[in-house]
Amino acid sequence: MEHDDRLIVALDFSTLDEAKKLVLELGASVSYYKVGMELYYAAGNDAIKFLKEQGKHVFLDLKLQDIPNTVAKSLSVLTALGTDMLNVHAVGGAKMMAEAAKAVEETAAKMNRPAPKLIAVTVLTSMDEEQWADLSYQKAIADQVVSLALLAKKSGLDGVVASPQEAEAIRKACGPDFLIVTPGVRPAGAALNDQSRVATPSGAFKNGSSHIVVGRPITQAEDKVAAAKAIVAEIRGV
Repeated sequence: MEHDDRLIVALDFSTLDEAKKLVLELGASVSYYKVGMELYYAAGNDAIKFLKEQGKHVFLDLKLQDIPNTVAKSLSVLTALGTDMLNVHAVGGAKMMAEAAKAVEETAAKMNRPAPKLIAVTVLTSMDEEQWADLSYQKAIADQVVSLALLAKKSGLDGVVASPQEAEAIRKACGPDFLIVTPGVRPAGAALNDQSRVATPSGAFKNGSSHIVVGRPITQAEDKVAAAKAIVAEIRGV
């Protein structure tokens, strides 16, 4: 098969038409897409419906964080949409994450379908040491990420979102089955844009990532299919 489910392409667009154009252009070369806040706020559930009609997997990246009851009820609604992966912010705490995981499992069971994977955002990959210092955390970024990953696992979540630079430490701490979804992945020579803690696709998987999220290196490439295929080939070469 041309595609690889470990590659998730970010549909960071403000209209559904733009997203549809890219998905149709990439065709069989990509099987998994991330719908983030920009597209979801613009197109809502129509974006998910379109991707499912195309036979694609969907990571709905809304990074929920609120009181436990609100997050749990929101995730029940989102689970019913048929998404394959959802996320919350780990800093919402153990109780919020535990109730979120319970809501996802119970909703999926009532609908007699597999539960989407639920993962937690640790520290945003745009965050560098200078910005981190402004937040007055006691731990370094890498240590905080591992602590949040362990808390997510303890709370019943399937994995985390973290930079590829922390993937190795998370893998050692959380074991082989824990999902590590890594944004901030850039092929060699690609622009960093607003990412700070980055790695190449092969570097991310060597570090322990289970999935990588790639946006502009594919979506803004002159030959988007070739860009996607090159990353898939790099993944499979690890």
